[in-house]
Order: sequence, then structure tokens, then C-alpha cells
Amino acid sequence: MDFSNFNSAEQAHMTKVIEQRQMQDFLRMYSNLVERCFNTCCNDFTSKALSSKEETCVNNCTDKFIKHSERIGARFAEINAEMMNASQSQS
Repeated sequence: MDFSNFNSAEQAHMTKVIEQRQMQDFLRMYSNLVERCFNTCCNDFTSKALSSKEETCVNNCTDKFIKHSERIGARFAEINAEMMNASQSQS
């Protein structure tokens, strides 16, 4: 985003708002990851430790979730770059 038309106080405020939003998004993603992988993989409550099967499941689940999130982020960046190029070429 271009905040060049804002004064320095407004720019600082907008930066703070964006950082807070990014933290909320990260925490939401982390919470979703924990909930999804726990519900999918942890089903033996006879021990406080994970079984090897559960541990493998959790590792695979987290790897897939993180790779999926990275791919979505990369795709959004690609789309954003395309939109920026399109808007600059129209100017």
C-alpha cells in the first residue's frame, strides 16, 4: 500500500494496524493448524506421550499445512504483482 499521501503520524498508525492484523492472521493460522492436526492425529489418550503413528501424522499434517500456507502466500504475491503491473500500465 502507498501511504505517501499520509503524514508521519498516520503512516505510523497504518503500519501499526497492519502489523497487528498480520499477528492476528498468524495466530489464527497457528490455532487452525494445532486444532486440525490434533483432531486428525491424536486419538489415543491412554498415554501422555504421542505414539509413533500419531507423531508421524502430526509431522505430516504440519508439513502439509505449512506448505499449503506458503503456496497461498506466494500465489497472493503473484496476483498482487500482476495487479500492480496492470494498474501501472494503465496510468
